[in-house]
Amino acid sequence: MMQLNLTRVDYLQVGITSPKSMRLLPTTGKVQRIAVGDNNGLLQCFGVKKGETQQTFQTNLPQKISRLELGGPVGGVKDRIFIATGPEIKGFTKKGKNFLTFDTNMSEPVQSFHVQGSDLFVCGKFIYNHYRDCKDVNDFLCGDEINDVLCLPLDRVPEATPVLACQDRVLRVLQGSSLLYEVEVPGPPVTLQIYDVNGGEEGNEVLYGTSDGRVGLVSLGLLSPTHRWELPNEKRNGGVLCLENYDITADGVLDLLVGRDDGQIEVYSYDESDEPIHRYNHTCSESVRSIQGGIVNTPGYDEIVCSTYAGWVFGLTSEHQTKEFGPEEVLVESGTANKLMGLKDDLEELQQKVMKEREKYQQTAYSDTAVSAVPMFKINDKFVLNREDASYTLSLELQMPIDNILLQSDVPVDLLDVEKNSAVVSHSSCNPEEGNFVLATYRCQANTTRLELKIRSIEGQYGTIQVYITPRIQPKTCQVKQYPIKPLSLHQRTHVFDNKRPCNTLKLTGQFSLAEVHNWVCFCLPELPERTPAGDTMVFHFTSTFLDTQLECSYRKGEATFKSDNISTISILKDVLSKEATKKKIRLDINYDINENSIPHTLGLIHPKLEYQLLLAKKVQLIDALKELQVHEADTNFLSPEYQQILEEADALQIEFKKQPCHLERLYGMITDLFIDKNKFKGQNVKTKVPALLEVLDNYELKTLVDFFENSV
Repeated sequence: MMQLNLTRVDYLQVGITSPKSMRLLPTTGKVQRIAVGDNNGLLQCFGVKKGETQQTFQTNLPQKISRLELGGPVGGVKDRIFIATGPEIKGFTKKGKNFLTFDTNMSEPVQSFHVQGSDLFVCGKFIYNHYRDCKDVNDFLCGDEINDVLCLPLDRVPEATPVLACQDRVLRVLQGSSLLYEVEVPGPPVTLQIYDVNGGEEGNEVLYGTSDGRVGLVSLGLLSPTHRWELPNEKRNGGVLCLENYDITADGVLDLLVGRDDGQIEVYSYDESDEPIHRYNHTCSESVRSIQGGIVNTPGYDEIVCSTYAGWVFGLTSEHQTKEFGPEEVLVESGTANKLMGLKDDLEELQQKVMKEREKYQQTAYSDTAVSAVPMFKINDKFVLNREDASYTLSLELQMPIDNILLQSDVPVDLLDVEKNSAVVSHSSCNPEEGNFVLATYRCQANTTRLELKIRSIEGQYGTIQVYITPRIQPKTCQVKQYPIKPLSLHQRTHVFDNKRPCNTLKLTGQFSLAEVHNWVCFCLPELPERTPAGDTMVFHFTSTFLDTQLECSYRKGEATFKSDNISTISILKDVLSKEATKKKIRLDINYDINENSIPHTLGLIHPKLEYQLLLAKKVQLIDALKELQVHEADTNFLSPEYQQILEEADALQIEFKKQPCHLERLYGMITDLFIDKNKFKGQNVKTKVPALLEVLDNYELKTLVDFFENSV
């Protein structure tokens, strides 16, 4: 296989860009043009000739450009530029003539859309509309947020088949204005892309990327889907924002290009069984919003073209940008001297402008007519639960460098290490009695525009994390962002529920509306739609990312039922929902049914995690003694294979142990809560027996622990 060796070439910087707002137009002649729209409402199209960008056209619009797509005749050349701005779709020719301005009359701004021939598939946050020749044909109200939309190729399938990527981990396949079927995917799908040239062999294959970093391929049959493959996110890279098919390896087979929100750009080739194989990786310092493949800089040289959150449009080209000459290995590029002179002149001009503006600002700042102006800046933030390690990732991205970030929490949380973080962290002392549990400052290095934090919460303890973001701009300014830590914060939406598990049931009845009970459940659990979904009865399923226990929430006007194999989950819901109802002065009738078999079942789910952590802690305790023995003994072959393995893996074990702060205490806490909650439902207070439980845990055996739970009262 050919080794990929790509070099970055910057083309220009526009304003902040939305996902999928940059496209490469089809090749015409020698120059391939790039169309890009930004949040300032500027649409521009440019090409590159002899290393210089050349503007084809630019248009200023009053609202931000949220999406850019290419269209054309079905099965023909897609060389027409379509953009979404507010509730409108506008169309431009490749030379910049505005041939279409279509007001969708939607009650919310257009978030995503797809064009095929004279068909427009348009989505807001919850609404989907299908227009043909700008006339409304079909519509659909979605139960959760829509992140992306596409339609299977109209020249390959018998009728229009739109696909919606929805926040509740589902692809919804439509037929007309009706739901044909749902496809559950492993994470919230953020972006969709037709597979291969035109949807694979039958034109019905779709690639998806999720916010937790997975990529998959699904075949959408007439009646049911088939999952072809899925790329797990073992390295815990960022969420996928864009996908593209392009033969960057020049082997005659299209490769898969992936752009992520942590700045990763990846290339996957396909093996003989059409499974993806990782071929190339490049990291830039900001999230990759759009990715395309083409020939832009130099004819004959393929490249990956990307646009980032801060508006950089750059290419990763297969052309070698430098050549070596002479004994001193001076790096020379054709026209480099002229380019450097031009850049030097531009830089001096900019410095002069900055000086003048600074002087002007200083004069107005100290005059009697001065008006205080706080500079505003946009923050691209994401607060996502990771299934792999049951923690939240908080990512913050600015257009300008970050000076520092202050994190304050009124609820106990653990701040975990993030390897790619270069910020210096300092912790301040807190007073929990005043509702202040965590106070940490992250001081960023120069030119850091993106920072990622990892946070682990404790279920049952809920509150708010506040983050104060200060960029490196003058005058100094700061913005505050708030993120709720919910009572059942480590639960994640799923679409399956195992009825064979022993379940505990909580039933609430009272004079409450569907909207009120939906708001209460939203307060307790993440990943639920804010607006009340249509219908008389709501049913949602969840799984615990930490313990793999499950929860079913079923509610309607005046009645709510919750089922879980974990008593502690039911106990938390009972306490919080009672509190919320009391605030609204609504009287609740509470009934519960406790299944004794759920106790050994839940302890059985905790067992492998607890056993592993105890073994890890034991191994780490032995490392220092074994290393001292290794120093004094020339040959350590007399040690048992187990001890030799500990010595070999010492560094890895210590790193893993360091990565799991308070993990063992967290598991002990869950078992203690389970013990207290089990007896609380029987009306017994067993807090005095907790020391005896901890003694059992110190000499842990599953059978002894189960016996203690059964015989303690």
